[in-house]
Amino acid sequence: MNEQAILHIPDSRYCFPVSEKEVILRLRVDKRDPLDEVWVIYESKYVIQMRQLSGEMERKYEDRLFAWYEVKLKLEDVRLSYIFRLKARGEELYYSEDGLSDAYDFSLAYFNFFQLPYINSADIHREVPWMESAVFYEIFVERFCRGLQDKDDTYVNMEWGEKPHPKSFAGGDLPGIIRKLDYLKGLGINALYLTPVFQSVSNHKYDISDYANIDSHFGSNEDFGRLVREAHIRGIRVVLDAVFNHCSENLAQFQDVVRRGKESPYFHWFIIRGERPEKEPLNYEVFSFCDYMPKFNTSNPQVQEFLLDIGVSWIERYDIDGWRLDVSDEVSHDFWRLFRKRVKAVKADCAVIGENWHDANPFLGGDQYDSIMNYAFTKACLDYYAFGAFDAEQFAWKLNGLLMRNTDQVNRMMMNLLDSHDTDRFYTWVGCDRDRLLSAVAVMVMFVGAPCLYYGTEILLEGGYDPDNRRCFDWEESHWDRYCMEKIKDLLALRKEKAVQTGSIRLYSKNELFVLKRFLKEEELTLYCNRTKETRTIAAEGEAIVGNGYAEGCLEAEGFVVLRRRHSRRPGICAEASQIPMTAEQN
Repeated sequence: MNEQAILHIPDSRYCFPVSEKEVILRLRVDKRDPLDEVWVIYESKYVIQMRQLSGEMERKYEDRLFAWYEVKLKLEDVRLSYIFRLKARGEELYYSEDGLSDAYDFSLAYFNFFQLPYINSADIHREVPWMESAVFYEIFVERFCRGLQDKDDTYVNMEWGEKPHPKSFAGGDLPGIIRKLDYLKGLGINALYLTPVFQSVSNHKYDISDYANIDSHFGSNEDFGRLVREAHIRGIRVVLDAVFNHCSENLAQFQDVVRRGKESPYFHWFIIRGERPEKEPLNYEVFSFCDYMPKFNTSNPQVQEFLLDIGVSWIERYDIDGWRLDVSDEVSHDFWRLFRKRVKAVKADCAVIGENWHDANPFLGGDQYDSIMNYAFTKACLDYYAFGAFDAEQFAWKLNGLLMRNTDQVNRMMMNLLDSHDTDRFYTWVGCDRDRLLSAVAVMVMFVGAPCLYYGTEILLEGGYDPDNRRCFDWEESHWDRYCMEKIKDLLALRKEKAVQTGSIRLYSKNELFVLKRFLKEEELTLYCNRTKETRTIAAEGEAIVGNGYAEGCLEAEGFVVLRRRHSRRPGICAEASQIPMTAEQN
């Protein structure tokens, strides 16, 4: 046994409650170790010395180096203590806080068992109910649709459809989105993520000067209220962009500091080295290297209250459904803990989604964000579909590893995306190959979490890096690729399947095909993706419910298919552990 590869951490992504009486346990091992069985031996920490229960764990996930075993325990006594028993080639080993051992003395277990001392209700990460069926659509507001024709458009400096520059304005607005809500509903969208809508001098609005009011380019506060109401009528949620790491230099509080320096009551709202903010040389913290975007001091209680009031007021006034948190990993943990409590107290099912491009586990324990924008998933798809860095097996390994970064609750609330306003367009990255794009969308929809389509993907909108990735939506329907749009509609409809919403997942490769299975009770949905250069035969039973390049068991190069099968028992899925008393010999 490779003892160095074995890992379990109590009260973590390896041990977490999913309800007041249920807990999921995971154990990582070297995938090459010849394990025959892995069991968890458990009981209340006050009685495990005298009696034990046991449950067999299932090998559920593998990446390049490791395998993970998992089990869900239903508990009577939630003061859980446990160790692991591993069998390999007839040898039996025990794994506790002291590591591996040939034997285990339960009479002294209180010294070295693992434990989850008590399941406190407040410590359970509650899923946002509507996220299990969410299909997001990100809109860069300035470029989606213009609805107001009689507004002052002297700021518009480009024709609709021209390639944008960093300071281009095309005239998109909130009434334009309202006009297209029926289109979005027909596409299969039930959640909007809007880039910032508050007062700002830029086209992207990430430098906000007034958080209380909608930017006049986009309409009015009344227009925003109507957007939310009309969206809700159609069953569409609305998530806004919270830019709380930094602001515009035009924010009234920062301008007061510019005028009065240390005499300003807002001086400590920002992080300034000197008597007053200076640009030459720059002596205050900013977003990136942008001297016009000063960074908030989010450890300052006054700043916290200012931002918390913003987070709460847009829920109370307009009933928004969530916040996407811009540059959230540069904001203090302390602030996000306060933010979560404050907004959840006003609206319990408000989604809190961080912009963290990397492993964000420290923010995802249930006390800060619900989930993140899953850019690690984006990169995995690029490595498989665009860059040629992964074959099917490596792609499966990577996605399995990503799932093991977080708890089940977090995984089911992830915002999975192929591209956004901060990346090249995925369609452009894959060489404008429609088949590869559709295959990747199939993976995004079938993977655990909520898919997020960047506006225009359904009409094959192209674009390189910013600002080219923020082109205008082409509303001339004769230009649309109807085949692509219909396939995307069919794929997004898969989110209505309960097996896709809450089912277990298995990821692997077979015959050089990438395979993704979702299971729930008797239902099994299987996605096959063929990135080889040859047509492959799929020896699988089932009804094809959506596909591209598939016919009569043959899957063409760059094609995909989703098959549905029903059976009497659920194969390959981690069953909940039954409470099996151990015999004296087992002890």
